[in-house]
Amino acid sequence: MGDRPLELFHPAVRSWFADAFAAPTKPQRLGWPVIARGASTLLLAPTGSGKTLAAFLWCLNRVMFTAVPPPADRCRVVYVSPLKALAVDVERNLRMPLAGIASAATAQGVAVAAPEIAIRTGDTPAAERARFLRASADILITTPESLFLLLTSRARNRLASVETVIVDEIHALVPDKRGAHLALSLERLEALREGRPPLQRIGLSATQRPLDEIARFLGGALPRRASGRRRAPGVSATLHDEFADDAAAPTYRPVTVVNAAGPKALELTIELPIEDVGRPERAERRDRSERSIWSSIHPRLLDLIRGHRSTLLFVNSRRLAERLAAALNDLAGEPLVRSHHGSLARDARTEVEALLKAGRIRGLVATSSLELGIDMGAVDLVVQIGAPPSVASGLQRVGRAGHRIGEVSRGIVFPKFRGDLVACAAVAHAMREGAVESTHYPRNPLDVLAQQVVAMAAMERWGVDELFARIRCAAPFVTLSRGMFEGVLDMLSGRRC
Repeated sequence: MGDRPLELFHPAVRSWFADAFAAPTKPQRLGWPVIARGASTLLLAPTGSGKTLAAFLWCLNRVMFTAVPPPADRCRVVYVSPLKALAVDVERNLRMPLAGIASAATAQGVAVAAPEIAIRTGDTPAAERARFLRASADILITTPESLFLLLTSRARNRLASVETVIVDEIHALVPDKRGAHLALSLERLEALREGRPPLQRIGLSATQRPLDEIARFLGGALPRRASGRRRAPGVSATLHDEFADDAAAPTYRPVTVVNAAGPKALELTIELPIEDVGRPERAERRDRSERSIWSSIHPRLLDLIRGHRSTLLFVNSRRLAERLAAALNDLAGEPLVRSHHGSLARDARTEVEALLKAGRIRGLVATSSLELGIDMGAVDLVVQIGAPPSVASGLQRVGRAGHRIGEVSRGIVFPKFRGDLVACAAVAHAMREGAVESTHYPRNPLDVLAQQVVAMAAMERWGVDELFARIRCAAPFVTLSRGMFEGVLDMLSGRRC
């Protein structure tokens, strides 16, 4: 296809892209034509292949070079990140294309103002939140939880003009109740925009399987007419009550799947910390064995950190992240390594992330708080202590190294005991094969439903049929029966079921 997809864009966008990159990547070539025609899109592409820019560039083109909307309709793009660190990283990475496109437009004699970006996460100061209420930004970067709070606040009307929602690292949200919560929030956003064209939904990930399941989650279903029938007085509902609604099967909104998957160049090794990995499993020598393991691992880790530009070490608990960072600094005799996890204060976390991206920190011990999507160009080695939680997690973590187009991601896995060695070998083999676990969203989580129903009823008046129909548009709730729904309403209203 060559560079023809770039012809879709404004000349200023094409000029900036030609100066910044040699050519579009595969996910960009395949994704831009679909996104430009307004289709909801699920994009599968390897880490470091430019899929975030594939999702954002057409949005920037549309925001910067179409008619300026009135202030009340200013917010047009919502980006949803599963991690606060990723949200901050995306905001930082958008500065370059925004400034570059604006400069190219000026050189071409086109007057354009760079879009304003707002971040809304748990770390956002109160003053910034209030500013969004007074005057919304063109692009909102947020998390699922903060989107829910926005929709349950006075700022919700600022979102009525949103045209596109980008859900990054969607695989991390689909399999649990956090994803079900987001699916209902997206339906609330859809209802808030009543009278406007449907939302364009764009989902991104390098490790999503099966694609049809993720596409159904992303798009949700079209509203179905409720039968309007009610239970007879005194008839109770149970979780298995199929008291009837309409019998029509759900019709899912169309989502175009763009499969730009390709083998990610991995250089992955498993390194044993001691010669006999069986001995640490003996219960009678556990304390002494654990000391011997870590006394063997620490010097090797220090050698690796000093032998590379920037090393990212992943562990599976916050406590271990703190302990390992402290132990490595004690052995080095200097503050060589820092730790990163979700419990860090906002300022400390921001400082560590900035140092890592700038290549000014030699080593960082992190939990899953840094495994998703974050662009860390300075990292040239990832070390995993113990088996990663899953194949997808392992690919995401090792993918933080060599996070550039065409670069090799280098990783070393250190098993901690004999059973861990088996798990490490199995996960490493699956990572090389790209055999990512299947992901399925939960069906009808009623605790999530109850929380969202309370929020929806607190903001506006809903008819029971209308509320039921809207909830069943969210993919996790398309099979919700009328009996189950009314049982939740009875519970929330204090009635006995």
